[in-house]
Amino acid sequence: MPTLGVNIDHVATVRQARRTVEPDPIAAAVLAELAGADGITAHLREDRRHIQDRDVRLLRQTVRTHLNLEMAATPEMVAIALEVRPDYVTLVPERREEVTTEGGLDVVAAGDRLAQAVTRLQQAEIPVSLFVDAEAAQLQAAAATGARFVELHTGTYANALTDSARERELAVLKEGTALALGLGLRVNAGHGLTYWNVQPVAQIPGMEELNIGHSIIARAVLVGLERAVREMKALVA
Repeated sequence: MPTLGVNIDHVATVRQARRTVEPDPIAAAVLAELAGADGITAHLREDRRHIQDRDVRLLRQTVRTHLNLEMAATPEMVAIALEVRPDYVTLVPERREEVTTEGGLDVVAAGDRLAQAVTRLQQAEIPVSLFVDAEAAQLQAAAATGARFVELHTGTYANALTDSARERELAVLKEGTALALGLGLRVNAGHGLTYWNVQPVAQIPGMEELNIGHSIIARAVLVGLERAVREMKALVA
């Protein structure tokens, strides 16, 4: 069964809405781990719209499971990762005007630039995952960079409006997982997963970790973070 990585970005979003000190994403990470989270994910964006540099450094000191740092493949972010040394890095596309990540990396177009970032991080013994759509060309290009993981973008599946469309997208994820495994990649998935759509993805053979943030934090507003994490962990299992 896959493990559960809890993304705490939205806790920081609430804090930054008032530019104050609460709620603290560090405290949220501790509670999530106590409730059974297998890992903590945080995205340090170039515009620092939610997670801050201070958060990443304190998370590195406090997370007891594993810390997944999501970031763009820029020199600034690579330097921060080399300093902080998360347990692994997930490289994601990033546009300032987007509300949230809108799709996977175009690994085919990124070419050597992305491969160089992967090499620098992995030479420092920081495993790299690439956030990609479950497309054959992107998965093959991801394997060519030397990255050890891919995280499959599940947003299209999550946003499907009909059962038939959802089944088609689930089939794409299954095929992409099988292809990635055949290429020697380990497979995670995330984006848009909720309490209502997570189980079919969790049941894909070879799926290693699901990274989920918004749905857990939204439920936590109503029922508390520990209960929200426990309920999602039970579904993933």
